[in-house]
Amino acid sequence: MSRLWSRLGARTAAVALLSVGVAGGVYLGEDRQTQQGPTTQVGVAAAHAEFEHQRERQAAQHVQSAKQRAADYQAKVKAAAAAAETAKRAREAKAAAASRKAREEAAKEAAEKASKPYDGPIPESCAEFSGNREIGCALMVKAGFGMDQFPCLNKLWNKESGWNPKAHNNSSGAHGIPQAVPGSKMASVGDDWRTNPATQITWGLGYIEGRYGTPCKAWAQSQSAGWY
Repeated sequence: MSRLWSRLGARTAAVALLSVGVAGGVYLGEDRQTQQGPTTQVGVAAAHAEFEHQRERQAAQHVQSAKQRAADYQAKVKAAAAAAETAKRAREAKAAAASRKAREEAAKEAAEKASKPYDGPIPESCAEFSGNREIGCALMVKAGFGMDQFPCLNKLWNKESGWNPKAHNNSSGAHGIPQAVPGSKMASVGDDWRTNPATQITWGLGYIEGRYGTPCKAWAQSQSAGWY
């Protein structure tokens, strides 16, 4: 009987110890979970914050990159516009220079043409002419002009009067070989201005020299304007 109770008591004690151990393990496990819970939450929160921080940095970098690309594009647009404007001004300046050069060359050519005797032969002396033309040639040389000017003078007064001292234009009052307007202007040289070719020629040469410089320039004016 005593041995039976001893066995029952041992079993009871073992079961009690086992229960206590299980309970203690459960308690310790719960306590460990309780202790580990806040640490795990803090780690998760930190990881989430770091993720958000990285995402914000990437977004800021994207924005900055987009701004930089926009600025670069605007700079390229401005540079292209400036280059186009510079090229346009260069073309305009070149065209203006070409136009100015053309005008200068035309003026130079006109001046040379005006001062240059006609392209025909130059008479060697006034003896090659006769009548009023011979008188005109002699008076022209006496006035200081070269023989290269007489062909121009000859053409000019051929056109005006045909070297006729009595030629008269009733509508304008032009008279004589040089077709002075009015003819009475030639009275400053002589009272015989109406009929004397020498008087008319002398006045005409003085008029040409005072206004145009040379007979060839007077002839150039007559060719371009129809009068001199």
